[in-house]
Amino acid sequence: MVFKTRGLVLRFIRYRETSIIVSIYTEAFGIQSYLVNSVRSARSKKTKIALYQPLTLLDLVVYHREKSQLQRISEAKCAYPFVSIPLNHKKAAISLFLVEVLSKTLKVQMENQSLFEFLWESVKYFDGDPVVVENFHLIFLQRLSHYLGFGAHNTAEIEGQIRSMPGAPTLDSQESKILESVLKADYSTNIELTNSQRQHLLQALLYFYRWHVEQFGIIKSLPVLNQVFS
Repeated sequence: MVFKTRGLVLRFIRYRETSIIVSIYTEAFGIQSYLVNSVRSARSKKTKIALYQPLTLLDLVVYHREKSQLQRISEAKCAYPFVSIPLNHKKAAISLFLVEVLSKTLKVQMENQSLFEFLWESVKYFDGDPVVVENFHLIFLQRLSHYLGFGAHNTAEIEGQIRSMPGAPTLDSQESKILESVLKADYSTNIELTNSQRQHLLQALLYFYRWHVEQFGIIKSLPVLNQVFS
């Protein structure tokens, strides 16, 4: 059957000579994989492949078959053209990090309206904010964790859970207070952090995710992110 839905692109892989398989978090069906033909051929317009870059927000018309592992797209249109993400190297680095986190945490093939709306509006805010939001990914992680069902309400919860994990950071008293502020912040909250503090708090939040998310593992984009903000 044919359905209309919004979608947030996570990543794509090349398939055969001219096609791709793209992973999209959809409003109607959760995580879905779509086969898109002829987007890498010489005759294909560059704008077509651009639709499937990470974090792109799409209006979709899709063919959906229950229990099928690979779906098809009938129509795809950009719902929100990015203004700053592709042109700002710091935002681009954060984007890679966000996509990797989402790819590890969004596993379910089912509708979750509140989670989808949170992600949709978060990406729009991130692109539209004229200021480089160095702490955006920290606040995003703490807010996402609540939509995933394991959000912490205070620093003690996080520190208590990760304390026994090999390699987990130990926060000093000042960092614990800052983390408490992060847990209560929204995207517009201004939190003063040094690069060292930011990296330390991010490390703590990622261990918190490893505690709760099976096979969360290592974030490969983290060294790039740390280098950009060093």
